[in-house]
Amino acid sequence: MQLPTGATVAVMDGERFNLFRNSGDEVHPKLTAVAHAAIDGDHKGASSGHHSSSANPGGGQGGEDGFAVGAADFLNKQVLAGKIEALLIIAPPRALGELRKHYHKALTAVLRGEIGKELAGQDTADIERAIAAA
Repeated sequence: MQLPTGATVAVMDGERFNLFRNSGDEVHPKLTAVAHAAIDGDHKGASSGHHSSSANPGGGQGGEDGFAVGAADFLNKQVLAGKIEALLIIAPPRALGELRKHYHKALTAVLRGEIGKELAGQDTADIERAIAAA
């Protein structure tokens, strides 16, 4: 995947959120960490599609969904404020599904791609390789 210089990369799972900026070129990404405010994961009932039961144990799924909603809210605000002009999101497939439900149309307009992988907490070099291989 070609990633424009200066593009923002959001890497997340149900508990962790990291933000990077591509300081490399389009073909050879070089990610630099970007400081950001904490994600508000306290969005209880944000996704009405999941209910826990003994047949369908939920564990922390509601919390993970709430975190995804908080991450989408943060990214939407950054895009609307003009702080993100090109965006790549990397998250596990289930988290991506929840995120997509909450994308603002302005975020969709700057979204350069999504990678459905669990890379939160991985080395920056591993994330760069995943982007280059996508």
